[in-house]
Amino acid sequence: MYLTLEETAKYLSVSVPYVEKLILQGKIRVLHDEDGVVMIFKNQFKTHFEQLEKYKKLVEELKSEPIPEDIDIKDED
Repeated sequence: MYLTLEETAKYLSVSVPYVEKLILQGKIRVLHDEDGVVMIFKNQFKTHFEQLEKYKKLVEELKSEPIPEDIDIKDED
């Protein structure tokens, strides 16, 4: 499935100028149809969203880990 520039921006929750910037940097691959309309293949973002989910899980695991007690707190000189 292919998306337009505006649909891609909405799908990624970013602005259209940011998507254009990523295209110019070569981070997003595009096709141009016969009318010159930019078409972006939606599945190229699959890995991005998978990595985002892994990162969210890691952050949640770190948040739920108890903070170890500091050994210097009990030290009274």
